[in-house]
Amino acid sequence: MPPTASIIVPTRRRAEYLDVALASIAPQAAAAGAELLVVDDGPDEQTRAVALRHGARYVVNPSDRGLNSARNTGIAQARGALLAFVDDDVAVSSGWLAALLDADAREDPDVGVLTGPIRARFEGHSLRSCGREDPPITTQDHGPRDRDIEHAWGANMTVRRAALERIGPFDESAEIDGAGDEQEWQQRLRAAGGRIRYIAAAALDHRRAGDDARLRSLAVAAYRRGAHARRFDAFRGDAPSLRRELRVLAGCVAHVPRYRCVNGIVLAAHALGRLRMALSTAAGGREDPDFLSGESGTITRARRPLRRAADLALDIEAAPRARRARTAAAAHPERQRVLVLGIQRPGSLMDATRIELHRTRHEIAMHTIAMGGAGKFEHLNALLSEHSLRGLDWLIVVDDDVVLPRGFLDRFLLCVHDAGLSVAQPAHRRHSHAAWAVTHRRPGGAVRESHFAEIGPVTAFAATTFDVLLPFADLRMGWGLDVHWAALAREHGWTVGIVDATPILHATPVGGGYARDEAVAEARAFLATRPYVTRDEARWSRRIR
Repeated sequence: MPPTASIIVPTRRRAEYLDVALASIAPQAAAAGAELLVVDDGPDEQTRAVALRHGARYVVNPSDRGLNSARNTGIAQARGALLAFVDDDVAVSSGWLAALLDADAREDPDVGVLTGPIRARFEGHSLRSCGREDPPITTQDHGPRDRDIEHAWGANMTVRRAALERIGPFDESAEIDGAGDEQEWQQRLRAAGGRIRYIAAAALDHRRAGDDARLRSLAVAAYRRGAHARRFDAFRGDAPSLRRELRVLAGCVAHVPRYRCVNGIVLAAHALGRLRMALSTAAGGREDPDFLSGESGTITRARRPLRRAADLALDIEAAPRARRARTAAAAHPERQRVLVLGIQRPGSLMDATRIELHRTRHEIAMHTIAMGGAGKFEHLNALLSEHSLRGLDWLIVVDDDVVLPRGFLDRFLLCVHDAGLSVAQPAHRRHSHAAWAVTHRRPGGAVRESHFAEIGPVTAFAATTFDVLLPFADLRMGWGLDVHWAALAREHGWTVGIVDATPILHATPVGGGYARDEAVAEARAFLATRPYVTRDEARWSRRIR
């Protein structure tokens, strides 16, 4: 006998949110004879455990393919004629499923989508708002009565299978991913005469908890949503002018002091994301692919004095921790065996780097190779083939254009050891050329857990990663390797981190020695069949020390 409905929860590595969502959904599904499916967009053991604990069927995409791909996977696996999609960060209200089933039984066949109220819920942090604008996460309220509406947000979207068979699956193209995920499909539905029906009793809460409920996190998420929204508008051919985007941004900035409303900061971040995307395509260019940072990383001469001043302030702030770290590093009982590999060009900084690294109390072997016709990672693999990894604790790859702080290696290894890192990099100084903004040093601690570590200029690998990551992939330039490493780290449960206690200076602009188009093309081909984290996920999550 088919289920009364199929409840489909697409998710990607958010087990804590998913746990709350399923705790609210599973009892209603069991009482109504509905099936519950969790579609994991890329395998994750924690997600699987949460799904099975709540009695859900666990379905998995082999790699990160995007929200609409997960939805389509769920459709293919579901057995019900009514498909209730919810996000993994919701908590459904009592009677949510019953209201949807009742509506399905009484509504006309041309109704293809059922939806209901979506209420914002912030847990652990409050957000000062003047009430003139919507909350900084997706909400929906069309009043106390059932009615037809133009659009249903995907956090609370139930679709009749008959409508899917008539209209087709959700669009999985890159232009749709991140903005307009469900909007494009609903436009097709309405164009074919279908209707979207709001059911006032089918309510749920849209949650933000912990650090996600902080103003900083909400603003970062809004910036990303703004960029995606502008891209989707351009895809549809109705993107506003640059002048209009600037007016909206100015209005959002003015909103903060005018109404003493910090929600205006989130609104401004969304507008800034839209403007940044508009500027990146204004001259006919295209947005960087999602495996790149989207920033040049180059510190211009005009910006360098302010960045140097910021570094001086951070040096002063970190001085007491640095003194304690030097003392602890000198007394640390465990000597590590370290292999350092690098590429060396004439006139580079590698000789100074070698001198600094050999100041360590640890056992170190350092080998470099002259840069020839091959690429960086082809050279590194050649070095790896000549030197045994047996008995090593760490492999460190270092570029020849980096300035290390005095006493670098002892303090760096102490930090990564105490933090339990498997893949690590030192933070960049504020005036260092750095491709990813997340790698610039932050105040307040020694080590941050992050979602990825760069391919350079200094990257450290623990022995536990050797069998998986080495030798390096057969690439010349290596772009895309770092985001792939991050996906492998998640898969294997490794902790990745950025060490703010030992900031380095990358002395030359990022990627200056490569033909950019060739590097991007190589990365695109490499990542086409491999999991990776996107630039939206490449951020730090918490302080470890």
